[in-house]
Amino acid sequence: MSRKPATESDASSPGASGPSAAVASQRVADHLRAAILSGELRPGTRIMQEQVAAQLGASRLPVREALRILAAEGLTVVKSNSGAWVSRMDMAECEGVYKIRERLEPLALSESIPHLSAEQVAELETIARQIELTTDVDRFLALDRRLHLLTYAGCRVVQITAMVDRFWNTTQHYRRAFARLAGDSGWELIHAEHRLIIEAIKRADTVDAERFLTGHIRRTRLELTQHPELFTEDDHDTDHTADAAGSAG
Repeated sequence: MSRKPATESDASSPGASGPSAAVASQRVADHLRAAILSGELRPGTRIMQEQVAAQLGASRLPVREALRILAAEGLTVVKSNSGAWVSRMDMAECEGVYKIRERLEPLALSESIPHLSAEQVAELETIARQIELTTDVDRFLALDRRLHLLTYAGCRVVQITAMVDRFWNTTQHYRRAFARLAGDSGWELIHAEHRLIIEAIKRADTVDAERFLTGHIRRTRLELTQHPELFTEDDHDTDHTADAAGSAG
């Protein structure tokens, strides 16, 4: 007896497993990740699985798996028999993460520098120039993330890079807030710090590179602690999922 070809609906139905189910889950995860990192889904927003499934034409199984993927990345919090929310932090938690970043990312950078190619260093300079030419916060955030993660691309300690990625995810919303707070002088200081880090990378000077990066991250932390209002927004249980599911991608 012949069987009909499997469809994504079949793959994402309860009990489905295998490559097709994994693809469906990853598609949902990619979609929600983009919505969270872009700010369409704000910290504390409740993610309604039924709405996401309906918007994306999937069953709840790949949505649940996608939420677990994002929880491992630090982007969502999933509570048994309760639901899922976009991760949020209070000021003390955010400050703690930034203190960890001040120590972790310089290590990632020093581990990376000996293994960066000339092409990667040239790309860093190109990205830095693009950052200096923009005043759009969302474009800045995308380029800034690309620049810094590229500086760590040579790090061969996967545990370090995994932690770096997670902390970048969990602080994305607060970096956006910081970028909006920065005036002209703040933007110029960011550009100058980027140039110092890249010049140290070009010299293969891990000591200076670590020092400049530590100051770069610390300055953001100290600035954020001057704005406690950024951590008191009442976003919890606010449902932006339907709009984000319809527009992100």
